Amino acid sequence: MGDARSHVVLGEITLPGVRRSVGVARNFVRDLADLPSVDDLVTAVSEMVANAVTHTASGLRDGRVTVVLSAGDGVLRLEVADDGAAGGRPHVKAEVGAETGRGMRIVEALSARWGFRADGPRTVVWAEFPAPPAE
Repeated sequence: MGDARSHVVLGEITLPGVRRSVGVARNFVRDLADLPSVDDLVTAVSEMVANAVTHTASGLRDGRVTVVLSAGDGVLRLEVADDGAAGGRPHVKAEVGAETGRGMRIVEALSARWGFRADGPRTVVWAEFPAPPAE
């Protein structure tokens, strides 16, 4: 199991909690991670930031979302920190054929593993992806 403390941060950005930040986060990750698996990372960050803006205090006035991409132990680790959801935690919703509510299901499908941790009132959702072998 990877330890986030042994990872090297490749980049970090803090964005306003608005829908427009989803595209900024996508571009940020795409520019940092020039790899074959970049599309999975870009899709995952889109879902994670959209969830933060939609379902947490990050989407309220002056809310913020922080995106961190790090590497270590053979994995790339994507983290999205939000302003908290009053005790609500990220989860995979049951498939009901709805157009919404699939964000964490997509992240779960694309990543090797994912989870979350509390950081004071904030929630940090993380997802790990296999890093390409060093050349």
